[in-house]
Amino acid sequence: MRIENAARYLASAMLALLIFAGVAGGANARSRQPGTVLIVTHTTGFRHASIEAAAAAIAAMAKEAGMAVETTDAPERFDRPLDDVRVIALVSTTTRRNQPETEWLTGARRTAFEGFMRRGGGVMAIHGAADSHYGWDWYGRMIGARFARHPKGTPTGTLRRSAASHPAIDGLPAEFRHTDEWYWLADVDPTLKPLLTLSPASIGEPDTGPQPIAWAHAFDGGRVFYTALGHTPEAWQDPVVLKHVRGGLLWAAGIAGKGRR
Repeated sequence: MRIENAARYLASAMLALLIFAGVAGGANARSRQPGTVLIVTHTTGFRHASIEAAAAAIAAMAKEAGMAVETTDAPERFDRPLDDVRVIALVSTTTRRNQPETEWLTGARRTAFEGFMRRGGGVMAIHGAADSHYGWDWYGRMIGARFARHPKGTPTGTLRRSAASHPAIDGLPAEFRHTDEWYWLADVDPTLKPLLTLSPASIGEPDTGPQPIAWAHAFDGGRVFYTALGHTPEAWQDPVVLKHVRGGLLWAAGIAGKGRR
């Protein structure tokens, strides 16, 4: 009887060990999943002609990095779980400044977005994403600044990169020329350290000091990369811009740079 009891005990222990190993293995497998880049293109404000080109370029970058891609123009997507999403890419997702009814991240959608960030999610915000959701204080702080104005047209200006190391600027020239619609920003987080700045004088504006164009910061448990570049469809064929955005995406995903998973 003692031998039988010992055998039963050993069999039970082995079964428990196998079950535990299976659960742990499943958890580890889930932690290794590359996750999804959710590319959001919905607008209720100005609709940029570059949105489709930007979304296609970002999708290609994400796939190259081994991540899944979901592209949506439907704000209702935020009514569903974001559990498998690793990065939310906001591609010039504008609303109208003085029309709060145009804001489409409202109610439970805001709660879902905030929860995503607090679980360590990443956001990559492109150009017009700073011209959005003016009635949501958390959103403005998450981006790091708000759109204020832009000089007329798309002049060619001089950009300078930070001396710091970051995936969004590593390998970029110290100074280069680029054609875009140049954003002047308001409510800029004073703790931000710009990765790229624009020389106002280079586009004929009063030289009030370098204007921040791109940055990356930790926010509310997650990571946020913002670049004001990308207004024109042609920008999404520029190797320098693509290298810049790809680095920002990989950083937001926690794949490259400090804070990576």
